[in-house]
Amino acid sequence: MEDTGHKLLAVLAADAVGFSRLMAEDDEATVADLDQCRQIFRDQIKSANGRVVDMAGDSILAVFNSATLAVKTAHAIQRSLAKRADSLPDVPRMRFRIGVNLGEIIEKHDGTVYGDGVNIAARLEKLAEPGGVCVSGSVVEQVGSKLPLRFAFIGEQRVKNIPKPVAAFVVQPKAISNNAGKLSDAHVVNQKVSFCTSSDGTRIAYSVIGKGPPLVKAGNWLNHLEFDLESPIWRHLLREFAREHEYVRYDVRGTGLSDWNVEDISLETFVGDLEAVVDAVGIDRFPLLGVSQGCAVAVTYAARHPERVSGLTLYGGFARGRLKRGSKEQAEQTEAFITLMRQGWGQENPAFRQLFTSLFVPDATKEQMTWFNDLQKVTTSMENALRIRMASAQVDVTPLLTQVQAPTLVLHCRGDAMVPFEEGRLMATMIPAARFVALEGKNHLILENEPAWERFRTEVASFLANDLLR
Repeated sequence: MEDTGHKLLAVLAADAVGFSRLMAEDDEATVADLDQCRQIFRDQIKSANGRVVDMAGDSILAVFNSATLAVKTAHAIQRSLAKRADSLPDVPRMRFRIGVNLGEIIEKHDGTVYGDGVNIAARLEKLAEPGGVCVSGSVVEQVGSKLPLRFAFIGEQRVKNIPKPVAAFVVQPKAISNNAGKLSDAHVVNQKVSFCTSSDGTRIAYSVIGKGPPLVKAGNWLNHLEFDLESPIWRHLLREFAREHEYVRYDVRGTGLSDWNVEDISLETFVGDLEAVVDAVGIDRFPLLGVSQGCAVAVTYAARHPERVSGLTLYGGFARGRLKRGSKEQAEQTEAFITLMRQGWGQENPAFRQLFTSLFVPDATKEQMTWFNDLQKVTTSMENALRIRMASAQVDVTPLLTQVQAPTLVLHCRGDAMVPFEEGRLMATMIPAARFVALEGKNHLILENEPAWERFRTEVASFLANDLLR
């Protein structure tokens, strides 16, 4: 059959999660459930002037003349499906993944469509969370800011039968500026993301938010410049520091909006990325903040560039990675983590991510744990997570601690399950004249709802205001 020619269309691909399992449990109920869900797809697609191409099995394929309408429809479908599921009794609920791509397709006279434009949409659908939407970079370019949605970059993805990596983004509602707990300051919410190039050619994404004297945060794992704006894991820190400072932060190589496909992930390249960001922003002297493994990066930079660092704040960090602490238990824990990451990172079942979350923030609320679970998957791939984890485990900057000349404040929670309290004390002991503050709590990342937060923000604000840092 002849085709009608090549066309540039937005393609929506979807399928039901765990359909075979649901059929095995109750085939009649599952088919009835699928029929009702399909009707939601039909109604929403028709109302947006889209066209259903196929509904074979548990999958749905549709095309639109507009990428904006395709994304708007995908998001509306997921909202309608979620609302329907919430109204049902406590039974297994059918959820869908949706992928949207804008690309060239071949359309036959009978309405069927073929080509990479279709194949990429189907591959993106597999990257979406159950109940979520994943789109390509070509879609993001077309949609821009036309919808009340934001697009969180999850990396350049290599997908089956597509020769070039595909830039993938997950779709999320935009923050509502007047909601409690959200970042309401325009200079924070409307951040501008820029890029600089590290010494090895890696593109590093960074942003500057707030007004006042500069404060630079060394990059650490599990950050995402956009995702963090709404996250209850990080938003209170952003709000606090952006209120009084020109707050500079960036995504570590291999994560967030920075390049994911990189050859070298190591302490040296992490420090090189910090150097590139500082030079791109154009600040000569500034206080430097390190969190978790970002502390080793901050210490290294401070030791190498004493003329540029006016003060050093280190929270929840270490100078020695797990494999450098001379502890058999720490080495075994590293091996166990690596095994679990290989098995569970990025999988639909969040069991591993929940284990990791419970170690990072054991006293977190349900909302905070959910955000942290999602942050892990959005921030980086399993391969990069493993590489960053191993690079962190092999760090040893203890020889540099005595070379730090800047006034230093070290803070650490006594019950930190990820980084032993003694590692924080070690840094404070070896850095000349460093001040050490012991915080009461179990969380590795400081949370706004815990008692330690008020002590943390008071101590850090006082330190940064000190005349020695001017």
